[in-house]
Amino acid sequence: MRRTNLFRMVAATAAAALIATAGATALTNPASARPADPAAAPNTGFAPAATNLAQGRPTQESGHADVYDSSKVVDGNAGSYWESVNNAFPQWVQVDLGSSQSVNQVILKLPTSGWGTRTQTLSVRGSTDGSSFTDLVGSQTYTFNPASGSTATINFSSTSTRYVRITITANSGWPAGQLSELEVYGSGGTTPDTTAPSVPGTLSHSTSGSTITLNWGASTDSGGSGLAGYNVYRGGSLIATLGTVLTYQDTQPATATVSYYVRARDGAGNLSGNSNTVTRTGSNPPACTNVAQGKSMTASGSTFSFTPDKANDGQLSTYWEGAASYPQNLTVALGANHSISGVTVKLNPDPSWGTRTQTIQVLGRDQASSAYTSLVSAAAYQFAQGSNVVTIPVTATTADVQLRFTGNTGAPSGQVAELEVCGTPAPNPDLVVSSVTWSPTSPSEVSPVTLSAVVQNIGSAAAGATTVNFSLAGAVVGNASVGTLAAGASTTVSFNAGTRPMGSYAVSAVVDPANTIVEQNNGNNSFTAASPLVVAQAPGPDLQVLSIASNPPNPAVGASVTFTVTVRNRGTTATGTTTVTRLVAGSTTLNTNTASIAAGATVTVAVSGTWTATSGGATITATADATNVVAETNETNNAFTQSIVVGRGAAVPYVSYEAEAGRYQGTLLEADPLRTFGHTNFASESSGRKSVRLNSTGQFVEFTSANQANSIVVRNSIPDAPGGGGIEATISLYVNDVFSRKLTLSSKHSWLYGNTDGPEALTNTPQADARRLFDESNALLAQSYPAGTRFKLQRDSGDTASFYVIDMIDLEQVAGPASQPAGCTSITSYGAVPNDGLDDTAAIQRAVTDDQNGVISCVWIPAGQWRQEQKILTDDPLNRGMHNQVGISNVTIRGAGMWHSQLYTLTEPQNVVGGINHPHEGNFGFDIDKNTQISDIAIFGSGRIRGGDGNAEGGVGLNGRFGTGTKISNVWIEHANVGVWVGRDYDNIPDLWGPADGLEFSGMRIRNTYADGINFSNGTRNSRVFNSSFRTTGDDALAVWANPYVKDRNVDIAHDNHFVNNTIQLPWRANGIAIYGGYDNSIENNLIYDTANYPGIMLATDHDPLPFSGTTLIANNGLYRTGGAFWNEDQEFGAITIFPATRDIVGVTIRDTDIIDSTYDGIQFKNGGGNIPNVAITNVRIDKSVNGAGILAMSGARGNANLTNVTITNSADGNIVIQPGSQFVITP
Repeated sequence: MRRTNLFRMVAATAAAALIATAGATALTNPASARPADPAAAPNTGFAPAATNLAQGRPTQESGHADVYDSSKVVDGNAGSYWESVNNAFPQWVQVDLGSSQSVNQVILKLPTSGWGTRTQTLSVRGSTDGSSFTDLVGSQTYTFNPASGSTATINFSSTSTRYVRITITANSGWPAGQLSELEVYGSGGTTPDTTAPSVPGTLSHSTSGSTITLNWGASTDSGGSGLAGYNVYRGGSLIATLGTVLTYQDTQPATATVSYYVRARDGAGNLSGNSNTVTRTGSNPPACTNVAQGKSMTASGSTFSFTPDKANDGQLSTYWEGAASYPQNLTVALGANHSISGVTVKLNPDPSWGTRTQTIQVLGRDQASSAYTSLVSAAAYQFAQGSNVVTIPVTATTADVQLRFTGNTGAPSGQVAELEVCGTPAPNPDLVVSSVTWSPTSPSEVSPVTLSAVVQNIGSAAAGATTVNFSLAGAVVGNASVGTLAAGASTTVSFNAGTRPMGSYAVSAVVDPANTIVEQNNGNNSFTAASPLVVAQAPGPDLQVLSIASNPPNPAVGASVTFTVTVRNRGTTATGTTTVTRLVAGSTTLNTNTASIAAGATVTVAVSGTWTATSGGATITATADATNVVAETNETNNAFTQSIVVGRGAAVPYVSYEAEAGRYQGTLLEADPLRTFGHTNFASESSGRKSVRLNSTGQFVEFTSANQANSIVVRNSIPDAPGGGGIEATISLYVNDVFSRKLTLSSKHSWLYGNTDGPEALTNTPQADARRLFDESNALLAQSYPAGTRFKLQRDSGDTASFYVIDMIDLEQVAGPASQPAGCTSITSYGAVPNDGLDDTAAIQRAVTDDQNGVISCVWIPAGQWRQEQKILTDDPLNRGMHNQVGISNVTIRGAGMWHSQLYTLTEPQNVVGGINHPHEGNFGFDIDKNTQISDIAIFGSGRIRGGDGNAEGGVGLNGRFGTGTKISNVWIEHANVGVWVGRDYDNIPDLWGPADGLEFSGMRIRNTYADGINFSNGTRNSRVFNSSFRTTGDDALAVWANPYVKDRNVDIAHDNHFVNNTIQLPWRANGIAIYGGYDNSIENNLIYDTANYPGIMLATDHDPLPFSGTTLIANNGLYRTGGAFWNEDQEFGAITIFPATRDIVGVTIRDTDIIDSTYDGIQFKNGGGNIPNVAITNVRIDKSVNGAGILAMSGARGNANLTNVTITNSADGNIVIQPGSQFVITP
């Protein structure tokens, strides 16, 4: 469902004026901005007829956005509405009156509830034939004001017309035409044909193989418009619109059962009632049960996101597609032996899937064996367009069914939308837990609790010995042994769970949790009690430390840190005496006397003394009643421990200021509380999920600086051009209320369109659904301003964008340009001229080549803007490959500072003529092979898209093999597809194979990309990115991809790479940080904010990586408002997500991390083809999982996690949730 637009609604009351609901935010147009109503047409002498001639009549339109189609304008409901395609004026909607009518008035309406005043510029047009239109009323501007019913009445001289069209060319409230009702009045004339034809005569059918022939009797029409033809329906859906013929043939598989009926249609669009229904019964045996549904699917490989789980998710629109060379296997594990009679393989029946032939062999595996044997020899099966179903008879007893593909005429790999297996369980045991109880039934905190479960064998064979795991609130607390059970037998087992804190606990038990018993059904082994175990409070005082706060919260090394401790007496009586609250930070112990605390009271204890912050941080423990002077009901809950991290995130030289935190006159845009998925949503792409929109002259946002500054960066959004391509517009900067200058903002690199999340499926062509709404503009100011200065961005009369959305600004004190270092040679010596707008590529390339050849020792890029229209690289003397992909080596390039020495391009990569290396890598920046040092420059690309719109490309700022000895520091990259891509495939030029080793990036500033920030691929090792910032990346801001395109897959595995002390904000697609395979890689001390739809951190085995091994460390990170929905909400990701799509993910440690305000789950273990064993989660705080659980193990997930000192609060779906069908065990 389309979300209510941010700017479409206004609040009904002042109290609700700034509250966003379902993605909507208040917008009030000032009265001064309203155009006057046009003068009404002269009185024609006609009184409007009492009947609305348009009511319920057929409509047509130029197009519509989402569900807002033209039928809404004649449905009599002023609350529903038509909305045209966005950003594509002119747009039109029309009504067919059925025959020519005498009309003299049109009334147009918009909804009133929650809609603000707006104007629309439109004309009223008429036609007698639906193709040739003339103006009834020329184009004028009309005001729709809720105070007067949001109605525009348009009178005109009487005219005879059948079709009335409203053509809209402008709308001040939204970039589309909008109408809730189109009413037409007049004296009438010819009575419209509202009489439907008669029901078609008896429908019959005959069948020949897969062809169904339908025949029916003729209908008659007495309404005047004449019989036009017949509509044919299959399964209730229209499949054919015919003329006046009385027969139709449809093709459906012989196995399919299908039903049909026919309706007659007249020239006015009226439809008759349904004919009788006929049904062709398919040849499928009626007793067939699909035993594959919901079972685990694995494959030998997958292409992109077309993973094996798609082959039994019940949706024909999703599918598995194999990867690499044939043969390719798709396997469904039935869990135990089944007697099967056939398999059915389906593809999407949509006509876009053409006929293809796949060569398939069917294999099986007995439950007692690990080997697969052939059940049906390989054969070619045709999947016919429109049905796309193949049934393969199989008679066998098997626990797994495997399809082996060796050919596909329609694609390079095997494809399956749904794999169904017809069968019944073979004789085996089947263990279930039929009930769970506890004793005592109403315990208090001091009462030991015994949990009991009744285990039954409902199968047809005896079961061996196994165990039962007992869980409270989703966490396993212990187990009990279960002896052998004959078929039909039952037994009761118990476990002493000890005492439990006051609270309510869901009680569950799982028999055979490790799946050591082969059963008929492994999906019914768990049972959850209908009512929770409720543990009451024991009488007496009970002190508990709730939290520890430090000031500053993220101190630098050597800082003096103070603490406060929140202590609660959760007991029933006061403590009655002074106690000692003790805080231990590292080796420092601080004691503070604390007065008596009343029952139920919470106090904040200001700890006496300070702690000096040490590098790497420390463990902090606060203890209430540290000297044990109070007898408490629970002496085990007095301590609270957490880590304090020193130096989390990048030490950036600027300070960021949020628009919503400043003083403003404008409209607050704020994501709805659940952050509902949707496109064209400014708030969801805003920092902190809030921003401010300026609609009218005089509106502003003002920031008071806390730092000295002589530069400004504005993260903003202004409209796209109507035909795409972006615009430029100014906004006025005031300093302490005095005009300073105009800042130029641009939308040339923002606004990507499409309702898909496919990485290369978005377009620059305007339409309703948009992403990548924001970009940034920067400026050096004329002077430096001290802390306390007020910077105001104001929309003045000369600032011409129709709206401005201000998200945040950066204020920075920029040092002056550096001087040319000794030993460096300036590019001006080679003919480059700054700021002249001419291409300097040749001069830069000659200087770099001379450095590489030892002619000079360093390349100097002075202050200035230098145009670069070709990648800087090494000309390959051997001309290997279609494109020159040899990078520079043994080069040093230095600039005067990232604010001062800027390389830029004006040409999009696909439009470059000659000289470019590879179109994907673009026409700017540097191609690096090894031993290259680059520092203190900016690279601003020309990218506007990742891919799509034909051959459009975004380019890469820095790319190549990188090799050994390369270090990059203080480089600013914007408007590239990828900021930095490290690595080339081995088969690119095998002689030059040299993966990055010891590569370092520091002080990087990468923003506004269409894909990754920095990606370590192709065997990168011993490398790191640290103290760098990333904002608005279109894919992973940081990634390690241990891809298989290397020289030796046993040696060239990505390893010992480290992402340390980086700050990542607002990835508009994909992850903050991701690791795909490899070993001994780490993610440490990073801050990650506001991912739009993917995790803050993800470990995954999609993209076909080499295996995980060794350890992968996630430590000392802060994640805020991360996670989200992707692929139209088909996937929902946690803040930290572990996704074993194809392989196991092993050796994972997550520690000393804060996960705050996650859109879905805090930590999520996904299902897939791999296992996630022995995850260690220590000293982690998870608070406010908005739409999910603190920790979620999805259905089908396999593995286990051990929790130590993990705090989970405010989770929408529960603190720890293990979905039914999960094989994941979480142990606190």
